[in-house]
Amino acid sequence: MSSAASRRAFLRSAASLGLALTVLRRPALARARGARPVEALGPLVPDPAGIFDLPRGFEYRAFSRAGEEMDDGLLVPERHDGMAAFPGPEGKTLLVRNHENAAGQGGAFGPGNARLASVPADKLYDRAGGPVVCLGGTTTLVYDTTRQRLERHWLSLAGTLVNCAGGATPWGSWISCEETTARAGDVLQRDHGYCFEVRADAEGLQAPAPLPGLGRFRHEALAIDPRSGCVYLTEDMFDGLFYRCVPSSPGNLAQGGKLQALRVRDADSLDTRNWHALSHVPAGEALEVDWVNLDRIDAPEDDLRARGFLDGAARFARGEGVHYAGGDVWFTCTTGGRAKLGQLWRYTPSPFEGTRQEGEQRGRLSLFLEPAESSVMESCDNLCAAPWGHLVVCEDGPDHDRLLGITPAGVVYELGRNAKNQGELAGCTFSPDGGTLFVNEYEGGVTLAITGPFERAREI
Repeated sequence: MSSAASRRAFLRSAASLGLALTVLRRPALARARGARPVEALGPLVPDPAGIFDLPRGFEYRAFSRAGEEMDDGLLVPERHDGMAAFPGPEGKTLLVRNHENAAGQGGAFGPGNARLASVPADKLYDRAGGPVVCLGGTTTLVYDTTRQRLERHWLSLAGTLVNCAGGATPWGSWISCEETTARAGDVLQRDHGYCFEVRADAEGLQAPAPLPGLGRFRHEALAIDPRSGCVYLTEDMFDGLFYRCVPSSPGNLAQGGKLQALRVRDADSLDTRNWHALSHVPAGEALEVDWVNLDRIDAPEDDLRARGFLDGAARFARGEGVHYAGGDVWFTCTTGGRAKLGQLWRYTPSPFEGTRQEGEQRGRLSLFLEPAESSVMESCDNLCAAPWGHLVVCEDGPDHDRLLGITPAGVVYELGRNAKNQGELAGCTFSPDGGTLFVNEYEGGVTLAITGPFERAREI
C-alpha cells in the first residue's frame, strides 16, 4: 500500500472506529467483585470432546490445527498465539495469527525443514545457519462465518523468532511482535526483537521488513489510537515499561517516529507492580502522566527499559495484551498485583495526544482491576473488546485457562475454559460482523470459532 493510500485508509478507519467503539465508558469500580466470576451466561458445560468448555447454548468449531498441510504446501506451525480479524472479500473474515516459535527444526517446514526449499530466500527475515531455521512468523486464514468453515490458510511471515502477540492497525494490517532480543552471531544472521507489518489482504508469503522505529526489546503487543496515530506497546519483562511511539507519518510506521515511555507525574520511576507495600498504586485513582523520550532505541545491550526507568519511567510487571477501545487503551500485566495474579490497566489519552499541546490536558493512567483470588482472574494476557461493550480476556496461568468477560463495573464472568490441556489461551478476536469469537489454544495449536447467544451478556 502506498503512503498516501495508507493515510487515507487510516483516516477512514479513525472516523468509523470513533463512532463504533463505546466499550467500558461508564465509571468502573476498579476491583473484582466476589471470590469467583459470576455465571452470567450460565455454568460452563464440560465438553465431551475434551477441547473447550462453554455455557449451554454455545458451540465451537476447531480448525487450522498444528501440522495440517496448508494451501501453500507448508504446514500449520505450532504455538498459535496473538491474532486479529479483518473484513475480507464477499463477507469473509481474514485472520492473521502469530506463532511463538523459536529456532530449530519442524514448524511450517516439516521434519528436517525439508519444505524450506520451496520458500524464496527474500521472503525469510533470517535464514539462520546450518540446520537451524527461525520458525516464528504468522499465518493468514480465510474463514466463512456464514458457513462456519475455514476456506484457505497460508504462511504470511517467516524467518522471525518468538512471534508472541501484536496488534491490528486501523488501515487493515497486523503488526507481529518478536518477544526476544536475540542477536546475530554464530547461528542467527540478523538481530531480533522487532515488529513486522503483515497486510491482512495480501496473498502468500510477504517480504519481511522490521519496523525499527518501534524499538528493539521483548515486544509483546501493541495498539494504535486511530485519532492520533500513536502506537502503544507492552514489554513482557518483570521490570518492563509501557511505551508510546508518536509516528512521523500516521498510517506509515515504516517512517518511524519518536519512541517514549510512560512516566507518572510527580512520581518518577514509579513501581506499579504493587509487590511492595511502600510502592502501592491504589485501584481507581487517575494518575496524570507524561512521557520520557528514549534514545538508542535499537538497544544492542537490551537495556532500553533500564535506561527509561532511570530517567523516570514507570515500571510494570510483564506487560502483555493491549487494546484500544472507546477512546481508552487497555493493557494487562500478567504478574502484577499484591497476589501476583495480574492487573488490568486503563490509559486515557490526552485530547492532544502526541502534540505540543499535550501539557494542557495530560493523559491519565488508572488501575482498573487487580484480583486477590485466582478464582476471579489469573495471569491475564491477550484481550479484545466485545461488541456488547465489555472486554474479553485470555488467561495464561498454571491450570486450565479461561476466557473471561469483564463489565464496565469490573464484574468478571466466564465465557469458556480450555479443557484440552493447561496451555494458555491467546488471540481472542471477534469477526467483523461481531457474531463469531475466535480464540487460540496455544499448546497443541488449534483455533476455535465460538458462536452462541452472546446477546445475553448485554444484560450483565
